[in-house]
Amino acid sequence: MKKTSLTIVILVILGRLLVGFFQFFSGVFLPLAVAGIVPGLLLGDQPFGFMSLLGVIALVGIVVNNAIVLIDTVNQLRRSGMDKLDAVLRGGHLRLRPILMTTLTTSLALIPVALGLGEGGEMQAPLARVVVGGLLTSSLITLILIPTLYHSVEAFRGRFRRSEAE
Repeated sequence: MKKTSLTIVILVILGRLLVGFFQFFSGVFLPLAVAGIVPGLLLGDQPFGFMSLLGVIALVGIVVNNAIVLIDTVNQLRRSGMDKLDAVLRGGHLRLRPILMTTLTTSLALIPVALGLGEGGEMQAPLARVVVGGLLTSSLITLILIPTLYHSVEAFRGRFRRSEAE
């Protein structure tokens, strides 16, 4: 039991470090994904256990990837000469389809597992419920909240830089 607990703690710490390393905005997702994780487990009357934790790790990987690619797209557009607002709107437009495709294909593929169908389905159901519930909410949040936060933070940084220059 001690080895399992230590392994879980190490994985969670490593995940948080990687999230912080890649992008500031990525740390926003885990708390917001809980809005989908909790109902997913409650609907299936499942406790939060080890398989659910594995689902959270998979979920964080998918969601952080979506956020990083979205922000990278916006940054590339800004480097090419677009202003901040146009780059955020265009980046969101360019990444909408890939994010929705990732969300839908993953969610649809995990529905039989979430329902507990097949051999060992009841054991893997919490993992699938966490991923499906978290993906549905966090993908919407990725498409709405992250561009808004990006624009707000960049506007604040621009004002701060101007005040330093004066």
